[in-house]
Amino acid sequence: MHVKPSLALLALALTASPLCHAGDISGLARACDSCHGLNGVSVGPNMPSIGGLPEPYLKNLLQQWKSGERYAATMDRHVKGYSDDELAALATHYAKLPWVPVVQKADATVLAKGREATDRCETCHGVTGGEPDETDTPKLNGQWAQYMEMELLKYRTEAVKMPHKKMRNNAKKLDEADVAHAAQYYAAQPK
Repeated sequence: MHVKPSLALLALALTASPLCHAGDISGLARACDSCHGLNGVSVGPNMPSIGGLPEPYLKNLLQQWKSGERYAATMDRHVKGYSDDELAALATHYAKLPWVPVVQKADATVLAKGREATDRCETCHGVTGGEPDETDTPKLNGQWAQYMEMELLKYRTEAVKMPHKKMRNNAKKLDEADVAHAAQYYAAQPK
């Protein structure tokens, strides 16, 4: 039996499963999970956990990377191929997952220095980083210390595009040695 090319294409289009459709974004999420971990809980120190982060925060980040407003080593290239609806669906998906802190050990001296250094951070992120004051502010408790340190260093560098002005100003006020202490302090917090 010979099938006309246009009918074959129509049949293929109707049976092909899109990456993202009503309520099912498993294909898109699998692509994210390969770096950010199953359910967005990262297993590597330079890759952030994203499951349970606020939806407005995630949407904003994804759009900033897509538009080039925010620096990224790789994420800008990853998100360019996604539609705005797909990015919004990903943000919704990961925001609905529970936040699972990956608590990292730090000695008492580092914790004390980190607690002192994060005084200005608690206004937005809360004392332990687990109680942000706004829906577009990420949790920091149990986030990977190495990742947070890299992010703080980006905020401290004018040449790096990081659009959150308040965060940039506060990161610059940290002493250079306190950047690591602040990251380790939040990484050690379970809640």
